[in-house]
Amino acid sequence: MITLEKRAGPSKAWALATPLVAVALTMIVGGILFAALGKNPFETIRTIFLDPLFSEFAWFYRPQLLIKGAPLVLIAIGLSFGFRAGVWNIGAEGQYIMGAICGAAVGLAFHPMESRLIFPLMVLAGAFGGWAWAMIPGVLRVKFGTNEILVSLMLVYVAEQLLASMALGAMRNPEGMGFPGSRNLAQYPSAANLELIKDSGMHWGVVAALIAVIFAYVTLSRHIFGFQVRLAGQSPRAANFAGVNPAGMILICLGISGALAGLAGLFEVAGPAGQISIDFNVGYGFTAIIVAFLGRLHPIGILLAGGLMALTYIGGEIAQSNLGLPGAAIQLLQGMLLFFLLAVDMLTNYRIKFGKGGTV
Repeated sequence: MITLEKRAGPSKAWALATPLVAVALTMIVGGILFAALGKNPFETIRTIFLDPLFSEFAWFYRPQLLIKGAPLVLIAIGLSFGFRAGVWNIGAEGQYIMGAICGAAVGLAFHPMESRLIFPLMVLAGAFGGWAWAMIPGVLRVKFGTNEILVSLMLVYVAEQLLASMALGAMRNPEGMGFPGSRNLAQYPSAANLELIKDSGMHWGVVAALIAVIFAYVTLSRHIFGFQVRLAGQSPRAANFAGVNPAGMILICLGISGALAGLAGLFEVAGPAGQISIDFNVGYGFTAIIVAFLGRLHPIGILLAGGLMALTYIGGEIAQSNLGLPGAAIQLLQGMLLFFLLAVDMLTNYRIKFGKGGTV
């Protein structure tokens, strides 16, 4: 008989091992999936996880790690504040979209003017757009007790409709021959998020992600606010006795996550994506949830997890091109990573008992 027995305290060994075990299990089960699709599992796993780093074209792929990883890290850092405090923002994808729309709107409004102030204004607008969209579930939770998970998630689909409306209507390029999509912001230096070092992949979004990691690390480990965030998540009653305002904590955490998601959207639309389009959003807001948990909600862990997830994006594109792997298989691989992470994380607080004596 196999039973679960609660540990006296969380296992530090399993807490550290969980992400590694989850990655290993994902590779194993992913390999079985690829074999079922008629692909060589070893070649496919190598293509996804190693070719972007060590193949003959690694010089081309490595900058893409920064480009793909920056928005994931930036969004995941914001989500980690809320998750640590027990505030479940599942709608970062919508906040990412709204940040892109608001930031791009400012840049397009000034076209064709050239000024060094335009891009900073776009950054502020992007952060505001994401923050404002996150405040909707925040205010509804504080004032009416609604579930922020459902509200933030439903708002993603509202944001997607707004995105389509902007691409087809108010923001459509008047010189675009009727095709959906805005002007290409990357063509206007004052509104473009250009590379800071040529061919490196380093742009302002990468810088913002690194600053966010440092800020989160210092705040969560050295500042009283970080202590209040951890306390609110681990023991709401103790937090209440310590004078932590639950409503204020909800609004602050949702505001931080929304603003960072909005920034990620702005840096993406002004840089790699270049324009508002119907298919602008590629699921970064949802993937960042995996990154946050894979990184154990720790800033340094999130930085490493963001790099790993960026690897799956780039390696997945290589596998689709070179091996004919379906794009859905890569999404399934990313989903499996979260599934195994949550499943193995159970062993942090529980041990498995086999029969009469054996335990794990």
